[in-house]
Amino acid sequence: MASLPPAIIVDRLLQNWLLEDLGRGDNTTQGLFSGELTISHAIWVVKEDGIVAGLPIAARVFQLLDKEVKFSLTAKEGNFCLSGTKIADIEGTREALLTGERVALNLAMRLSGIATSTRSYVKKISDLPTRLVDTRKTTPGLRVLEKYATRVGGAINHRMGLDDAVMIKDNHIQAAGGIEKAIVLLRNNIPYPLNIEVETTNLEEVEAALKHGADIIMLDNMAPEIMTQAVKIIRDTNSRVKIEASGNITLKTIRNVAETGVDYISTSAPITRSHWLDISMRMI
Repeated sequence: MASLPPAIIVDRLLQNWLLEDLGRGDNTTQGLFSGELTISHAIWVVKEDGIVAGLPIAARVFQLLDKEVKFSLTAKEGNFCLSGTKIADIEGTREALLTGERVALNLAMRLSGIATSTRSYVKKISDLPTRLVDTRKTTPGLRVLEKYATRVGGAINHRMGLDDAVMIKDNHIQAAGGIEKAIVLLRNNIPYPLNIEVETTNLEEVEAALKHGADIIMLDNMAPEIMTQAVKIIRDTNSRVKIEASGNITLKTIRNVAETGVDYISTSAPITRSHWLDISMRMI
């Protein structure tokens, strides 16, 4: 089960999004029920098959509006649910339920879509030792939640930000004057105990990364037959070096890539190419 992001982080995000939606107030709800504290009930229902994710976060939306709101899950976070399944019961003031509805649903639909897409990629390689990892291609402001959703779907997180790890990409190599120079500079300047990952696009670059002590080698946009050769070279030279594959990973190609023997496959697809899972709230 994926661990939720810390409440102090989630609440700050949710408060900003509620303020964005509320503006100067919910004119519709306040105009209809101003001053009334009637307790109402609602349910959430999924309208297509998929993995549900973000329900505990959605619950916080309503609780920020009214701490007495009760959001009870009828489906577990990370479960696959068929269309028509009730996934939550909600009880609270009409104002809290109606005012928080859109922000809460938007988040749950977005995160459930990511988790559903992620699970489809994970299933393709579930019998192999290769692990699926996400990337930094996330929606600004939503990274911590979108990466939570990929964990719900069965992936593991790559670095959360630039301060998490050192990754020498093609532009870094060009700017530094080569792989050797880039690694030497970084070894002298980065904090202990950060690892160094190097992006490579051919066997010559793989050998250079190995020679100069890369801890992780990414095989970027290589054909499977070249990737297989690269894996053998790395394993024969230093079995402790971790191997990551990346570049144009799809549901059709991911298994072929995993069968080359890489440790990890990184892709942005479950986040950038997923669609929102349709979920609706119905007042009772």
